[in-house]
Amino acid sequence: MNPNKVDRTHVIQLTDLPNIGKAGAEDLRLLGIREPNQLAGKCPFEMFELLCETTGLRHDPCVIDVFLSILRFMQGEAPRPWWDFSKERKATLAKDAPLTLW
Repeated sequence: MNPNKVDRTHVIQLTDLPNIGKAGAEDLRLLGIREPNQLAGKCPFEMFELLCETTGLRHDPCVIDVFLSILRFMQGEAPRPWWDFSKERKATLAKDAPLTLW
């Protein structure tokens, strides 16, 4: 759902979450998440890796941004567009990535 249209008092199904449409909801279901409250305690980076393993595909890293957006929303933050989290994702991945020598 568009973050500007999210109503925190009406978050019942996955598509009620900010930045989650039909495809995003299906990704969450592949991870065993059927309801928004099942996101509690999840790690967006682990969710992404599990999604890639489950589907056998390497998904776009922006999916991590979407996962960050919904997890933060469920922790009480205001709904925000997924791209607001891109800088955080890139910084975290850069910090955790091993040094590559060319």
